[in-house]
Amino acid sequence: MFSSRNDHSPGKRFYFGISVIILTAVISASALLILTGGTTADDTTAAAKKPSAALYGLPAFPSEISIFGEKVPLDQFGIRERFESELLGVVYSHSSTIRYMLRSGRFFPDISAILKEQGMPDDFKYLCVTESGLANAISPKNAVGFWQFLSATGVQYGLEITNEVDERYDFRKSTVAASKYLKEAYGRYKNWTLAAASYNMGMGGVSNSLNEQLANNYYDLFLNEETSRYILRIAAVKLVFENPEAYGFGVKDEQKYQDYKTKDVTVSATIDNLVTFARQNGTTYYVLKSLNPWLRSERLSVRPGKSYILKLPA
Repeated sequence: MFSSRNDHSPGKRFYFGISVIILTAVISASALLILTGGTTADDTTAAAKKPSAALYGLPAFPSEISIFGEKVPLDQFGIRERFESELLGVVYSHSSTIRYMLRSGRFFPDISAILKEQGMPDDFKYLCVTESGLANAISPKNAVGFWQFLSATGVQYGLEITNEVDERYDFRKSTVAASKYLKEAYGRYKNWTLAAASYNMGMGGVSNSLNEQLANNYYDLFLNEETSRYILRIAAVKLVFENPEAYGFGVKDEQKYQDYKTKDVTVSATIDNLVTFARQNGTTYYVLKSLNPWLRSERLSVRPGKSYILKLPA
């Protein structure tokens, strides 16, 4: 009799509705606070003004740079922009540049020592980085190894290339061969920059370009895109390798790959099965081939009076 009035009066429905609204607002505000980590509208506005990603720009570089002991004429028409383009490529190709830096710890000591023995500027190790990234690469034109020799050119400068042996894959011997070529080119041009350019396009190509364009130096030549970039790319690699932290690379010397501890074994008789040879010498075929990548077959034929030096784990 009174229940209907007492349980469903407009007044009680009003206050109940208000309570529901307040409770919903409190829950919503709490959820928003959790999701935003307690930030305020001012915090959100301030955060929006900050960049959400790293800022990139043109890396700074010295007003004077050199390569192979010869000055790069940055004030000459177009040279600064071309150098900047190559520097950008080296600096912002992060993964590739880091890999090359890591490999340099293993290969630069021997390459530098050989260049010194051959009377070559040490900067030519950066040409090797530019050619192959300090790896036994194979180009679309079948240039092979650290120094990217074509087969005929490799043989011309003293490398053995057969079905079983390919010394283009021996970075030490190919460094000697590259030095022989570059010294010959220097003898022709009396200039290391032109000698290096010829390493990319051949001495014939450089000589023809110099004659046809009435020029006497690399930076005055109009060349194919690859060779026109080549020297400046090498110079950019040198700049970044010699100043890694200035260009954002935190590769420490102790992080670089170290040379393997090996011993030399002289082989003067044919090895019919290199797998068996590896096992007999306490190692694996994988390690044998990794330490001696110039071995291109599962056997090694040795002519009378000939011998080879294999590297095995010490």
